[in-house]
Amino acid sequence: MDEFEALKKQLDENQAQTAEYKDGWQRAVADFQNYRKRVERENGEVYQNAVAGIIKRYLPILDDLERALQSRPDDRAWVEGIELIYRKLQAILEAESLKRIEAEGQMFDPNLHEAISQEPAEGYESGQVIAIVQNGYMLGKRVIRPAMVRVAQ
Repeated sequence: MDEFEALKKQLDENQAQTAEYKDGWQRAVADFQNYRKRVERENGEVYQNAVAGIIKRYLPILDDLERALQSRPDDRAWVEGIELIYRKLQAILEAESLKRIEAEGQMFDPNLHEAISQEPAEGYESGQVIAIVQNGYMLGKRVIRPAMVRVAQ
């Protein structure tokens, strides 16, 4: 009987050790999966920051094109050429997930808007955006330039 008890004790010890190894292995797998997800998320953020830096340099060009289109001369060919350039640039930026921040008529949000003036305005409630002075843009869910706005008092 002593031999049977010794074998049973050894079996119990081996089963406990197996369970311990299995638990350690499962933890290592979970740690690795968490690490991989974290690295993928960080790489996505690095990419988005790089794209934001590049796109931010093109926003003044977009602003200039918008101003040029607002003060168009009567020369139809010039107007069509500028509009074509504007649409191409806009399409490229939108393909990179750039979105214009909608502001006019919205309530002022300091996360999306930068107020440059606060003035009385009929037909608007206090804190509502009256006009956009300069468009703001978001890249994905990140604001890369807030919209400069005039706000109702």
